[in-house]
Amino acid sequence: MADPSPGASTPAPLPSPVLETAFAPAAPEAGVALCLSGGGYRAMLFHLGSLWRLQQAGLLEAGAVRRVSSVSGGSITAAVLALAWGDKGFPAAEEDRFSAAVVGPVRGLARHTIDVGSVLNPFHHTATNVAAAYRRDLFGDKTLQDLPDQPRFVLNATNVQTGVLWRFSKPYMGDYRVGLVMNPTLDVAAAVGASSAFPPFLSPTRLALRHEDFTPDPKADLQQPPYTTNVVLSDGGVYDTLGRETPFTHYDTLLVGDGGAKTAPEPEPAGDWARHSYRVLDLVDNQVRSLRKRVLLACYLDRSGNPVTARKGVYWGIRTDIKDYQLGDALDCPHDRTLELAQVATRLEAMPDELQERLINWGYAVCDAGLRKHYPPRTPSAPRFPYDRGV
Repeated sequence: MADPSPGASTPAPLPSPVLETAFAPAAPEAGVALCLSGGGYRAMLFHLGSLWRLQQAGLLEAGAVRRVSSVSGGSITAAVLALAWGDKGFPAAEEDRFSAAVVGPVRGLARHTIDVGSVLNPFHHTATNVAAAYRRDLFGDKTLQDLPDQPRFVLNATNVQTGVLWRFSKPYMGDYRVGLVMNPTLDVAAAVGASSAFPPFLSPTRLALRHEDFTPDPKADLQQPPYTTNVVLSDGGVYDTLGRETPFTHYDTLLVGDGGAKTAPEPEPAGDWARHSYRVLDLVDNQVRSLRKRVLLACYLDRSGNPVTARKGVYWGIRTDIKDYQLGDALDCPHDRTLELAQVATRLEAMPDELQERLINWGYAVCDAGLRKHYPPRTPSAPRFPYDRGV
């Protein structure tokens, strides 16, 4: 989308941490936030391609992005990026390091099926099994304290008890109704497991916490057991499909990658209560996803100069037709081929290398087109796909 007119002057940064409440700041700070949606391995690899293009464009070096906010499959990729960040981030000249430290581990995970084995393992809860797989294959014993100070990485889950977004980050974890645990030492694997616990099979995740670890807050209306001692979480995409809520009130520029699925038509829906209920919930989720996207696009198009509603930035999605960007030198991405990728199931299921590379190439190409069309300063065109096979 085109950038809106510059907003009014921005206020001084508010003290950290700030959570979205009825008293949210009236205007955002000047700064760039990156948002990564959910969508299982499909989104994880799509976002990997987008990050690859952002890295080449210099947008992953230290200081370029202030916050990275993610849900579900996007949180897998974001957490790998965070733990590999280092002092300089990933400057454009360090593509080889990005490939080794980020691309390699994410692709390695995509060669393993996690969801089925986690559901069928009779000895542990499903969410525990998923977190154990993340710990084994990606994150080891790293905790939230191993995330970088800047940019701030926020891995989002949905608090099933309070009905609001629960944030995992280095400075704190919690939500505005229960309150905050400062400087949490929770495993990154557990945080990503909660963020990607998509229902019904991988949800919920339960965190056993101590009430006394929460910072007393009179505005937190549910700061009491069991809300503070037995936290029940589900996929971050249940509440925020794009991962854009946490940075929206804080920063004036949002780069949003959307690897989420669209509900497919079903000519003969099942009539039994279980499958019919699942179908109806899927439709509700699809509608919420569509509404959040429309609101975001409206903010990009807002020319009022109102800092509360107008935002700069760009959105790119897995269902986008690259021809809509009207760039003569966009990478070749036939829409029928990219729609095939958009229809890959939302699973944590092993993918063959060919499908992995097509998803990475597509995330790379559509991010490239979006940046060059709508994000200043103008980004040089990408000379070729990361992998030779195209999309």
